[in-house]
Amino acid sequence: MNISEIAERAGMSRSTVPYVLTKCRHTRSIVTLATTVTAAGLLLNACGGNGSPPRPTESGKITLTEMDYYSAEPGRSALAKQLTRCGKPAGVTIKRQIVPDLRTKVLQLANSRALPDLILLDNPDLQQLAATGALADLGAAGVKTDGMYPNIVAAGKYRGKQYGVAPGVNQLALYYNTSMLEKAGIKPPATWDELRIAAKKLTQGDKVHGIGFALPATEEGSFQFESFFFSAGASLKKLDSPEAVSALSLLKDLVASGSAPKDVLSWNQMNVGEQFANGSLAMMINGPWQLPLLRKAGMKDFGIAPVPAPAGGTSSGALGGEVWAAGSRGDKSRKAAEVIKCLVSKRNSLEWAKLTNYVPSDPEVAKEFSAAVPAMKTFVETIGSAKSRTAEVGPDYPKYSQAMWTAVQAALSGSKSPSAALTDAQKQATQ
Repeated sequence: MNISEIAERAGMSRSTVPYVLTKCRHTRSIVTLATTVTAAGLLLNACGGNGSPPRPTESGKITLTEMDYYSAEPGRSALAKQLTRCGKPAGVTIKRQIVPDLRTKVLQLANSRALPDLILLDNPDLQQLAATGALADLGAAGVKTDGMYPNIVAAGKYRGKQYGVAPGVNQLALYYNTSMLEKAGIKPPATWDELRIAAKKLTQGDKVHGIGFALPATEEGSFQFESFFFSAGASLKKLDSPEAVSALSLLKDLVASGSAPKDVLSWNQMNVGEQFANGSLAMMINGPWQLPLLRKAGMKDFGIAPVPAPAGGTSSGALGGEVWAAGSRGDKSRKAAEVIKCLVSKRNSLEWAKLTNYVPSDPEVAKEFSAAVPAMKTFVETIGSAKSRTAEVGPDYPKYSQAMWTAVQAALSGSKSPSAALTDAQKQATQ
């Protein structure tokens, strides 16, 4: 039974429910909020928490609630399959809900201590949610991370405790049109200087641009910029460092010279993939989720290399992908942890990787995956150097990200210099 149904039985309007849920967090009586004692009991049961044992359904199984944002195929069906598979050995049924704006939704629910039992959320959102105290410590519940990439394990931690575990992850790389590069006599660029030269040489007016990337005024824009930002050796703690300025200056130069189109300020990653597939871009910065799009477009003459770094530097982007987390709900949390153990197991993480083009969190499984899917080789080889977006600034990451994408927009549109834009960004992030 959902909260709306409970409200109807209680004779309340749905607008009253948030107030009732707030009351459930305290010890005050809520009987006066319902028209009958029975309705009050229903509301107390709906609030969960207090460590009360989960009640089995009529079939004898416990029902766990779950939220994710996988609305598109093949992820939608793949996730449903894995939830069913992992619910069985734990003796639970899982009621799934797909929520497009998941971060906003779970933060609202956390404030009411009404989180679902299972959540698959973007890894940079984990610490902000963990800071509310509404998540279960998965490490204490027996979920192991031994053998996983250290940076992936770190992305699921908050104040030393493991609140999230990733079945697989991703980061960005440089895609290039092999025919265009061969015709121009260019090798895939590995340094920023090589990138500037290659992008300019590959540009053919407005017909073909040398490179494209997605820098919209969203987290997607920050995620893309961070591949250059982290490769420069910059730190999120200091958005206006010389390293950060050099990264933003590189992108500004690419746009100002015409090597990259001005559309990058509004494109999302799918738009970039489409432009690359139709031959309008010779190179692009994008993730492994574009591989199905390129296959569907019939594109075969492309290669993938690490995102270029300054001479002598190491390519390093932001760690992408989701983590499994569990609401802190007593015995239900323990059942949720059992399900998560199954979901991040080697078997399921390999299956998930093959269906979604994610890199498995276990290096051994990732190696097996790379051998089976050669197009993923570069992503597997570079995933160990990807950085957690919350490792340095924790729950405050959303502030830093917004300040960052604001600076990118200002610099590439020409309203501010890269240095001035990032100086303002640092002030914005630390206010």
